Amino acid sequence: MAQAAAVAKPPAPPRRRRASATPRRLPYLLIAPAALLMLGFIAYPVISVFYYSLQEYNPTKPWRNGYAGFDNFVRIFTEDPQFWDTLVFSAKWVFVEVGLQLLFGLALALIVNQTFVGRALGRALVFSPWAVSGVLTSAIWVLLYNSQTGITRYLADLGIGDYGTSWLSDTSTVFPAAIVADLWRGVPFFAILILADLQSVSKDLYEAAEVDGASRLKQFWHITLPHLKDAIILSTLLRAVWEFNNVDLLYTLTGGGPAGETTTLPLYIANTSVESHDFGYASALTTVAFVILLFCSIVYLRLSKFGGEK
Repeated sequence: MAQAAAVAKPPAPPRRRRASATPRRLPYLLIAPAALLMLGFIAYPVISVFYYSLQEYNPTKPWRNGYAGFDNFVRIFTEDPQFWDTLVFSAKWVFVEVGLQLLFGLALALIVNQTFVGRALGRALVFSPWAVSGVLTSAIWVLLYNSQTGITRYLADLGIGDYGTSWLSDTSTVFPAAIVADLWRGVPFFAILILADLQSVSKDLYEAAEVDGASRLKQFWHITLPHLKDAIILSTLLRAVWEFNNVDLLYTLTGGGPAGETTTLPLYIANTSVESHDFGYASALTTVAFVILLFCSIVYLRLSKFGGEK
């Protein structure tokens, strides 16, 4: 009986072979060179900035170079009124620019999302300024604002204003002139992102709303805006960071003038490092700007409930 039971016992299942670790690690091995290069190009400059922010470093005055501790930061908050002036202007610049770009970008996205003859050409024209670099954009607007051959010359021919007027050299007009120039380049960014999200909204929602008697305004408020919430939050955050760090356009367009009226904090940092060669103090300013941006970004994402229910 024991021999029969032994014969009837089913054979043991074959042992599973351990899966090779190489196929699982292959994707990570393939992206490792690019990841290491990105880490080097990003981590090294960031660490260098933090290091030099604690140093007194000026190549033109090597006898003063050395460890400074937190002296640069004390100087920023207690001895440098220009820091506060540039920080206030940076906040004003970001608030006005991002607000207007969002407003016009949303309007353009809603327009080009409609069906009309020549829509593809219209979209191309709307999005084309985003492909232009900041320096080239500012060069175009410098020509447009030229007092001899630009807009003011043609307005003077029509009896509006005086000949020789330069909007970029007048403290009362330089800010609106710079705002308009950057709007031309920044509005397509919002239009592109918002249009991409608009095209994913189900048309059934609008048809159901029309059946229920909802007006266009109510459809926009209760269907379109909730669906665009995350796209608007993300695009405004990205654009706010970019506008805060805007150097190329303002540097080429106004140089921070006239009388420092358009000097943002990053432009002040650039002037401090490049013109004054005070790299230690400029690094401290950069560190403070980084902390401000990080804090504002976290608060904005928390208050806006990014990624939450629509």
